[in-house]
Amino acid sequence: MTDAMFLTSDDVAGLASPAEYVDAVREGYRQRGEGAPARPRAKLTNEEPPGMLTDYSAVLPETGAMGGYMYAAGFGAEDAWFVAPLFDAESGEPLALLDGASMNPFKTGAAGAVGVDALAREDAQTLALIGTGSQARGQLRATATVRDLESVWVYSPTKESREAFAAEMNEQLDPSVAAVASSAAAVEEADVVITATTASEPVFDGDLLADGTHVTAMGQYHPNKRELDTTTVERAKYVPDLRERVTQDAGSFIAALDEGAISEGHVHAELGEVVAGNAPGRESDDEITVFDSGGTGIETVAAAHMLYEKAKAEGLGSDISLAPASEALTGK
Repeated sequence: MTDAMFLTSDDVAGLASPAEYVDAVREGYRQRGEGAPARPRAKLTNEEPPGMLTDYSAVLPETGAMGGYMYAAGFGAEDAWFVAPLFDAESGEPLALLDGASMNPFKTGAAGAVGVDALAREDAQTLALIGTGSQARGQLRATATVRDLESVWVYSPTKESREAFAAEMNEQLDPSVAAVASSAAAVEEADVVITATTASEPVFDGDLLADGTHVTAMGQYHPNKRELDTTTVERAKYVPDLRERVTQDAGSFIAALDEGAISEGHVHAELGEVVAGNAPGRESDDEITVFDSGGTGIETVAAAHMLYEKAKAEGLGSDISLAPASEALTGK
């Protein structure tokens, strides 16, 4: 038998800062840029009761860890559960199993922040945030660690939601956070635009983007849903988390491709290639850049291993025992 650590949601919550998530995820993407294996999400859907079962995985050899995410959403309970198994990348032995829900906005926000750090102008000070849910919180907190923001303009369709979000974030962050009445008002003068929504149609007009803007889109991972319009994709240097997924579930890219505005060659590089220095990132102050963040095992494994190491140091978690196949796979 082999002992592994089990970390509950309470163990994970508050265990690491947004900056620590960003550092871990940046290192994970660097390894991906050097050739570390990672697979896009795979999703099984169920009609009755409606729901989906999703997973993705990655191996980070230098971190010494591999694993991923599996989550069920919808079905009869109309809720979601996330689990993150973590294995030793050398021995293959299980290291930990994490209740993965509480870390989700932080590890996803960290991936967005790594994209901002790699592609946004160094002097970026203004941020437009479309969305006010848990993922928007994660994106904003993480992005505030990689750029010295002065102003954040937040929009969501519900006035009460955007005003409550702005009030909450104003108490937690240094930059001024203000709710605005339209996505256009948020986007027009922004240095960085982040979309964190469940929208099926584009959430802003790409003609409104000023030269030099960076856009991170993190709520689009369905072939028939998109947060960005064709104009945005066409105008931008386009960088996905994984090249393999752009024609699989990157809805904005697929729509622009179907409209004939771009070709598959419009993909500039994967984020990991930019982080590793194997492809250029921003090459001028005027170019528009897009990071399409659909979610991968890269940030999941990087964040889970970082949390595992911190939990060990702080004496958190409990042990679970797993039997190796050499002992248990007997057929008896």
